[in-house]
Amino acid sequence: MEDKSGAKVLPGLDIVPTNFNLVDLEAEYTGDPKFPHYLIFQQQLAAIENEYDFILFDCPPNILRASQCGIFSSHEIVVPSNPDALSLIGFTLLVDKLGKFHQLSASFRTAAMGPPAQVRGVVFNSIKTGVDIEVPKMRMQLRMNQFKAAKRVSPDAKIFQTQIRDAMVVRRAVTLGLPVTMLSQDNDGDEQESVITDYRKLADEIIRMGGITS
Repeated sequence: MEDKSGAKVLPGLDIVPTNFNLVDLEAEYTGDPKFPHYLIFQQQLAAIENEYDFILFDCPPNILRASQCGIFSSHEIVVPSNPDALSLIGFTLLVDKLGKFHQLSASFRTAAMGPPAQVRGVVFNSIKTGVDIEVPKMRMQLRMNQFKAAKRVSPDAKIFQTQIRDAMVVRRAVTLGLPVTMLSQDNDGDEQESVITDYRKLADEIIRMGGITS
């Protein structure tokens, strides 16, 4: 991260941005089934991964080509979820498709890569002020327990205690394509600081889980 003069603002932090043109990856990419895209990505990543303490992939909510690259190269998966029935259905489908992808890609894994990434946690976000989400949490926990019993998620998978609040500043950040922390603090200053605090608490909780290596 550098400022306009090229000076390091956050030394050690590198961000690789995306753009909407990557949507075309699904229709335009034709690869070699014997050397799939996710294996190419993993091998290229392996050349530089020792230079970082953490590598995070912000994947779209599917298991198509772009997400497959991140999943194949990861050790842990954390799933954001809204407190509603649709997200519970989406989580169920995600775990099912994740298992199918692991079966598909198993022959390309090596012992050095470790086991395939499993879901290790769910983070509730877009929590509106004054809304009770205990029932959605209970339903998600029930589904999580079912998956744990079936060994379809990590044995220590959980719902994170930290919750990300809903805020106008988050929607503004999405519209501008900027992190919340980089928006100017104008009329949304207090709201922005609250959301930033949520994200900091979430980062601390993820690190305290231990075993997060990629």
